[in-house]
Formats: sequence, structure tokens, C-alpha cells
Amino acid sequence: MTFPYDQARLQALFDDVDARTAAAVQTAQQAAQYQPRSRGVSEQDLAEIERYARSGKAPKEFKDLQQRIDSGEFSWKDIASGRVMDDGVQKALATGVPDLQRAYTAIEDGQDIDDIIASGNPAAQQRPRRDDDDEDDGPSHFRKDAW
Repeated sequence: MTFPYDQARLQALFDDVDARTAAAVQTAQQAAQYQPRSRGVSEQDLAEIERYARSGKAPKEFKDLQQRIDSGEFSWKDIASGRVMDDGVQKALATGVPDLQRAYTAIEDGQDIDDIIASGNPAAQQRPRRDDDDEDDGPSHFRKDAW
């Protein structure tokens, strides 16, 4: 009895599978070596958040949150790690959502990320609203069950 496939064609299929497997292994090895730019919120970041919360620029919700931290209820580190996410924390974090949305839009529009960060006021917020913009692009506030 003879094998129904042409040997050369079968070998070509095996070679293709071997090549794809090798490429997948190489990609996995490269991915394993990837180091993200940030390993989370640093102590400097937390100190900057606290300075902002104590400043006159901070919204009431942030100031209330800082008072709770000052009373020893929890810390900024607890918030950053997600250990604390009650209504007060969610309200304080939600105050930044419009700025994040403007920054996201500026990034999508091709603006330089460093310029957006440096300005603290992305030019996208002056961008006229397009008719195809959808106001229901996502949640308008942070909720623990949304994580």
C-alpha cells in the first residue's frame, strides 16, 4: 500500500510547522525578556500625589482623601495597590477622568506624549467635538467591580 500524499509535499508541511514553531519559541523568549518602563507607583510618585492633594489645585475629593490618610485610615500606597477602593477613593480618582480622556484623545491625535505630560493641559481639550464622538465610551467613574 502506498502513502496517499506526495513525500515532498508532506516534508514541506513538516518544515513549515517546524519553522513556525521555532518562530513562536523565539517570540516567547523575546517577550520573556521584556521589561516594562514602570514597575508601579514609586515613592516619588506617591510623594507627588500627596503634594498635589495638599495643594490648592486639588479638588475637594482629593483633599478629603488626604485628610483620611492623615488620620491614619490608610495610605496612598494602599490606594495605589488597590487595597482600598471605597466610595471616597473612587470619587477622588474619578475627578481625573476628564483629564485622562483629553490626554487619551491627544495621544490618538498623534501628539507627543512628553508634550502632553509637560503641558498638563493637552491641546486635545480645545479640539472641537466631532459628530461621531460617542459620549458612552466607557465608565464615567471608577468602581471596584470594574477592575
